[in-house]
Amino acid sequence: MKLRVGIPKGSLQDSTIALFRRAGLSVYTSSRSYFAGTDDPEIECMLIRAQEMARYVDHGALDCGLTGKDWVVESGLELVTAAELIYAKQSLGKVRWVLAVPEDSPFQKAEDLAEKIIATELVNVTKNYFAARNVPVKVEFSWGATEIKPPTLADAIVEITETGSSLRANRLRIIETVMESSTQLIANKTAWADGQKRRKIENLALMLCGAIYAQGRVGLMLNVRKADLAGVLAVLPALQKPTISTLSDNEWVAVNTIIEETTAWRIMPQLKAAKAEGIVEYPLNKVVL
Repeated sequence: MKLRVGIPKGSLQDSTIALFRRAGLSVYTSSRSYFAGTDDPEIECMLIRAQEMARYVDHGALDCGLTGKDWVVESGLELVTAAELIYAKQSLGKVRWVLAVPEDSPFQKAEDLAEKIIATELVNVTKNYFAARNVPVKVEFSWGATEIKPPTLADAIVEITETGSSLRANRLRIIETVMESSTQLIANKTAWADGQKRRKIENLALMLCGAIYAQGRVGLMLNVRKADLAGVLAVLPALQKPTISTLSDNEWVAVNTIIEETTAWRIMPQLKAAKAEGIVEYPLNKVVL
């Protein structure tokens, strides 16, 4: 059994391959090939543009693949969503497709753009967005460099953004969010109905989700006397509940939990003040919930 997995080529490629590596599966790419090997002999990868991923998964050329929810919706195809993976090119958050206009334009809302030209790569979603508001517009496909088109080549754009910095740099102003999007692991219905392939896809989803959840978090171990345990637990935020184990000295227990890495600076001195000892912070690769 071979599972054919699509890796998004382009802006998400490096972050996706890094995610696979953190999940425990190394992906070996070559600048001369669209095919990639992995450490798992049952998984082979192919680099495909995110915009085309849904089509190739639907056709069965790929069993599953990673692409944005935006491109799945844009394709209009019915695919299985095996997992939502909240990561992007620069961050772990979702991205937004926004309606943006020149800073000095009079437009304040979608309705102000009636009979105007909108440039975007996300044509179908944009058409549906304006149609739902009964606003007649002309939506033109943009082959790239969309930010530079207003006001000469278009009156407004619908463009993807994480931080908004590129839009601001091109003197554009966001007036509405058209949709939010995150990366998804999608599968075709035939592969999902195959018991072996489905288990492999579900395992892949489990490990990728575990790697994402671990990012920005660290493990924390400490020892504390039972008499002081309540004070330590009052300081600790926990994933669910911290693990508490009895030590060889029955007066002491070990506490193990997971915290946000950014909170360690504040929490560790508080734990020491609450009489915790032997406090150890350690990195995490995966957290499987």
